[in-house]
Amino acid sequence: MRAEGDAGEVALSAPAHRRAPAIDRAGGRRAYAAMASPDTRPARDTAAKLIEAAAAEFNAHGFTGTDTNRIARRAGFAPQTFYRWFEDKIDVFIRVYDAWQIEEARALAPLLAEGAPDAEVAAAAVAHHRAYLQFRRSLRQLSLEQPKVRAARAASRLRQIERIRTGQGARALPAAVIAPWLLEMERLADALAEGEIEDMGLDPAAAAAALAEIIGRIRRGG
Repeated sequence: MRAEGDAGEVALSAPAHRRAPAIDRAGGRRAYAAMASPDTRPARDTAAKLIEAAAAEFNAHGFTGTDTNRIARRAGFAPQTFYRWFEDKIDVFIRVYDAWQIEEARALAPLLAEGAPDAEVAAAAVAHHRAYLQFRRSLRQLSLEQPKVRAARAASRLRQIERIRTGQGARALPAAVIAPWLLEMERLADALAEGEIEDMGLDPAAAAAALAEIIGRIRRGG
């Protein structure tokens, strides 16, 4: 998982490679821009390694089961290195969330570019959610408990809505119409990834079809 930009939870707009690959949050010590000079590349590599290590830890052990020392050691650094780049565990979790979105956008971009069927796009989205089950569980929980994570998720969804509306052009739907579809899409993708439909003894095909229908609605603009 690499942190190089920003995307929505399920990217259904322009392919990720068209967006400037940079994450730069408040605090100069944490900024690392993709267009930086070669002299800053080792520093950017340090941040990227820490984010990658944090992603692996969060996905293996969840947010509460992970600490900053383990993240730093997994990345190959001394524990104190973590705090040169991130304020705390919440800060790096949000950066991992940014990176997760970019990875999903890259997974879906080729399918969207070639006009793949909605069902195929839906299956790819569910597969990406399934690959990060523990991380997604932590994300859902922290979105309820931690204001910073809640705000980051809301901001991401708003950016995704704006990209969708831009892609829809003259037929762009109001943000208030698109927002419920995005929320349905996220929830269905998580439920299918978690096997919640099977837990009820039901065939998940109908839920997968519902997810594909929502994706098609967004792609077509209604």
